[in-house]
Amino acid sequence: AVALASGQYQSDSMINTHPGHMRMGRFTIRDSRNFGEMSLTDIIAKSSNVGISKVAMSLPGQDIQSFFYRLGLGQSTGIGFPGEAVGVLPARSTWRPVEVAALSYGYGLSVNALQLAQSYMVLANGGIRYPVTLLKNSNAPRGERVMSEEVAGEVRKMLRAVVDEGTGGRAAISLYGSAGKTGTVHLVGAGGYDRSRYKALFAGIAPAESPRIAAVIAVDAPTGSEYYGGEVAAPVFSRVMGDALRLLNVQPDSEGEPVMADELLRRLGGQG
Repeated sequence: AVALASGQYQSDSMINTHPGHMRMGRFTIRDSRNFGEMSLTDIIAKSSNVGISKVAMSLPGQDIQSFFYRLGLGQSTGIGFPGEAVGVLPARSTWRPVEVAALSYGYGLSVNALQLAQSYMVLANGGIRYPVTLLKNSNAPRGERVMSEEVAGEVRKMLRAVVDEGTGGRAAISLYGSAGKTGTVHLVGAGGYDRSRYKALFAGIAPAESPRIAAVIAVDAPTGSEYYGGEVAAPVFSRVMGDALRLLNVQPDSEGEPVMADELLRRLGGQG
């Protein structure tokens, strides 16, 4: 969103991610494979850490940090629930390129599930952030604009591509279009990031055309051979969101289609 709002990038802007890894001091940023030249939409859809890092490093680090804060990260959600973790959103007077790169793909900060869901709620609401609550409000809350409606719409289209063409294929919901992003991060242990344990994530909204629900699925330390967000968390999102939409009697949107068996098999390759 920051890249689109800057005017330097469009959803079809091309970025060279060759050779699939990028050395920055003692750190190496890697993709699952060498994707070569990719559009910004494909970078999101295929979860290219190299691509999104290159985009982020071309932008001021303070702009990215400020945008995350306006989304609600690094601060209390205001629900008043005892023991809520506020998370960590670093602030720097000067940002090193590696720090900006890490922020772009979810490292170097921590958030709780509600903060992440609120961020996706902003996209669903056309760029407006509303306060979250555990109780139903009798009066309509006042919102704060975080991004333009045009940018929010473009980001939703890119997140739709994650499900339709990228790592989030297992998040597809029959008869409803869905949009979201997979994530896979190392869990934090006593000595820092634990290289053998993961958190699998999928955050998204549905229906994609006229969103009604934003949801986040997080699975700590999944067992077995699958641990990517697209493999573990995305299928849970599909089932939970599909049931919730039907319980709320939400009409299927015009972009939603039945997910046939052969299409489902194609999408089972999602990682992220």
